[in-house]
Amino acid sequence: MVNRKSGTQLARLSLLLAMGAASCAFAQAPPAAPIPAAPVQSTSAPLTMQQAVDLAMVQNPTLLAARQNLFAVKAQEIQAGVRQNPYFALSGSNLTEAEYFNNPYGLTLGVGRLFERGNKREWRLDSARSTTAETDAQLRLTEQQTIYAVRQAFTNFIIAKAAKKLADDNLADYRKELGISSDRYKAGDLAKLDYERLDLQLAQFESDESNAITAAQQASDQLQVLLGFDKPSSGFDVTGDVVPPPLTLTQDDLEQKALTARPDLKAAQAAVDVADAQVKLAVANGKADPTVEADYNRTGTENSFGFSLNVPLRIFDKNQGNKETARFTAQANRFAVTAAHNQVVSDVDQAYSGYINSKILSDRYNGHYLDESKDVLDIARFSYEHGGLALIDYLDALRDSRSVASDALNSYQQTWLAIHQLSFVTATNIAP
Repeated sequence: MVNRKSGTQLARLSLLLAMGAASCAFAQAPPAAPIPAAPVQSTSAPLTMQQAVDLAMVQNPTLLAARQNLFAVKAQEIQAGVRQNPYFALSGSNLTEAEYFNNPYGLTLGVGRLFERGNKREWRLDSARSTTAETDAQLRLTEQQTIYAVRQAFTNFIIAKAAKKLADDNLADYRKELGISSDRYKAGDLAKLDYERLDLQLAQFESDESNAITAAQQASDQLQVLLGFDKPSSGFDVTGDVVPPPLTLTQDDLEQKALTARPDLKAAQAAVDVADAQVKLAVANGKADPTVEADYNRTGTENSFGFSLNVPLRIFDKNQGNKETARFTAQANRFAVTAAHNQVVSDVDQAYSGYINSKILSDRYNGHYLDESKDVLDIARFSYEHGGLALIDYLDALRDSRSVASDALNSYQQTWLAIHQLSFVTATNIAP
């Protein structure tokens, strides 16, 4: 007679949830040496989600490239602030023919400079600084996108590890149960058909384990790439909660956070400042810039000084086309701010709705379906072992329990991803 097994898949999952973390590495090998990176971060100890985010902020190559781009844009402020260079001119005449033609030689030295009118330098600086502010906001958006990707990959790894742990325990327990059934079959207490059907079920547990190993390895590699490692390490590990936490913030609170912190909204607002500065610069470029020159002339033994003033006559070209373009661009950017504002509110509403629905489902699994599925499987096993249930009904109960356990993990994963989505659309970390 077969004893009731306490180590079923649902019991294992319940134990895993009670522990509140999936801290067992999916690989049995000891932690490897840290992957060379800049800077190098030891991976000998499992990383928490915040540690993973902090590491990505330091050495994710996409972020490093975006920061260098910001430095390049900011360097344009230096160029925008430079003043017009003066120029020096030197010319001579009759230097070799003077004695033959009785013409005195001539030498002219000149210095000149163009003077900008209309505060062109000021508006160039204003435009460059506004562009830097816009680029900085775009960098913050890239950072938020990277953090979002890291949190998603981290959660996928945590869930994949939990699924592998569950698959390992299920396979080990079923092999023990199958061993007992084999003894019953050899003793004549179990029909050959029933034993072979039970043996065929082993393939499902082995398939679950194989798929879980692959999923865990892929999730680990994906996360390590985001953290800036040039080659994934088999010793890399993370630790974190499987069951998602409840959120205390209301939808209105989240909307206010998003409107305050969203970098894409700030970038749109900075684009308006850039456009306004371009309008002022276009108006200034319509003003004529005089060029003042001073000359020293020596002809033979005679010295003389002079000056000149050149002022372009802006009769036809007053930069009127660029002025109109700049004004319409500025107005378009103001509409873009309104669109960005509306998109922020919509993003928060959609993400909050996704969180609420996924949290309701995950709470049902955590507080009801898992326990109920465990009871059903225990009763079915006990009834089958005592001859009160057909084998096909027992196998159905076994498949249902595996399905419920897998669906529970999926619901936890979806809830976590919804939380990360909310953090992304609000540009804050809302997880407790």
